[in-house]
Amino acid sequence: MKRIASFEVDHRYITPGIYISRIDDDITTYDLRTRKPNCGDFMTDSIMHTFEHLFATYVRNSTIGSKVIYFGPMGCATGFYLLIRNAEHNETLTTVISVLEQIINHKGEVFGNSEIECGNYKSLHLESAVGEAKKYLSVLKAKLNTDFKYPTE
Repeated sequence: MKRIASFEVDHRYITPGIYISRIDDDITTYDLRTRKPNCGDFMTDSIMHTFEHLFATYVRNSTIGSKVIYFGPMGCATGFYLLIRNAEHNETLTTVISVLEQIINHKGEVFGNSEIECGNYKSLHLESAVGEAKKYLSVLKAKLNTDFKYPTE
């Protein structure tokens, strides 16, 4: 059986950052890694869920919104996948940073915070998503000259 691309990356060397997971024709899958894998520091369901609601809404309303195919959490609770059509990598990075700043400055209810809009709306917690955005933003700002490649050692 063919292995999926994400299993081909040596997770022992991944650190928080932004990476290109794969490119399929005109679709780029970005790995938005917020945690070092397998170190016990995993996102809670509430963090992942709330961050997903906010990030997905803001990125779909950004200048690259029409190019966004998908945004969602990794099952391992160490990051998120962002799929973009016809991606310009530096534009994507700039947009991710802008979206994180919007999450940090978000006021009011979390988008989709109702029984009608969400299947687990009671698990949304704005402060946890803001904390995640602040932590991840500091990582990305320290790596502005990224080559988007996974570390190999």
